[in-house]
Amino acid sequence: MGDVISLLDRRLYSFAQIDDLLGLNAGTAQRWIDGYSRQGKHYRPVVRRRSTGIPVATWGEFVECRFLAEFRYAGVPMLHMRPVFERLREELDTPYPFASSRLWLEPQGRELVARVQVDLGDELEESLSVVRTNDRMLPIDWSPPSIRFRESIEWSAESEKEKVIVLVWADGTDHKVEINPRRSFGEPVVNGIKTSVLAELVRAGDPIEMVAELYELDVEQVRAAVLYEERRAA
Repeated sequence: MGDVISLLDRRLYSFAQIDDLLGLNAGTAQRWIDGYSRQGKHYRPVVRRRSTGIPVATWGEFVECRFLAEFRYAGVPMLHMRPVFERLREELDTPYPFASSRLWLEPQGRELVARVQVDLGDELEESLSVVRTNDRMLPIDWSPPSIRFRESIEWSAESEKEKVIVLVWADGTDHKVEINPRRSFGEPVVNGIKTSVLAELVRAGDPIEMVAELYELDVEQVRAAVLYEERRAA
């Protein structure tokens, strides 16, 4: 029998799919994951240790891009994020530091990131994943981009030894849009139904109530799917 592939290592997405799912400009995921060349100069990737030329991203790489997207929205240059990723990959001994349960679920996660940032120097101030919260420099807390990412994740037990990260968009409700590598090949779903399917029916003129009844969903679940697809398109 072949080796069992961890869900984090499962290849699921083209780079263009990631741009679409995360609302990134075309080509962004490829630059982050596999690097790029411009005017004869090669720029190393942020997400992968090195460029591989493999055009399909793993679940872990997709999650890392979701984390990076929060810092892109906050205006942080990606060159400031690369050394943080590199050091945390070494410290946690994983290719996916920001998809690691050790980082988010264990008490020492924030302290580890804080120590790495201090070691890397003051020039990385803009990219802080954790921040000091009072004048005595203690305690430390996650920065706003990290908090937004943390609020978009849940954990599903793949086995007794491994917790798998799942992405959610809740909009302050329980009507969650979920991106789960074990459901619908990692496409966004509401209660197992693809958001794209639900939104297309509503766009075609079917009443939300009818779509909800057809798929045995709450009306608010269908609305959440439509809202997610509208934001994705925008």
